[in-house]
Amino acid sequence: MGTCHQCGNDYDKSFEVTMAGKTYVFDSFECAIHALAPSCAHCGCRVIGHGVEQGETIYCCAHCAAHEGATDLTDRVP
Repeated sequence: MGTCHQCGNDYDKSFEVTMAGKTYVFDSFECAIHALAPSCAHCGCRVIGHGVEQGETIYCCAHCAAHEGATDLTDRVP
């Protein structure tokens, strides 16, 4: 189907992800995560869940946010 945006592998089971109006081709979820998922502002791990946010800063969990002194967290619950 296409060549992976992240690693360059040409794979017959690749898939497309559209994010913010741009379409990417990936050969695995791992490559999609590395290319598109934000990184935690404290520990640097990729945030593949909803995480927590303060302003424009995202953290993988409340523990990391607390280490950075974040006190006004949101998790986008309506």
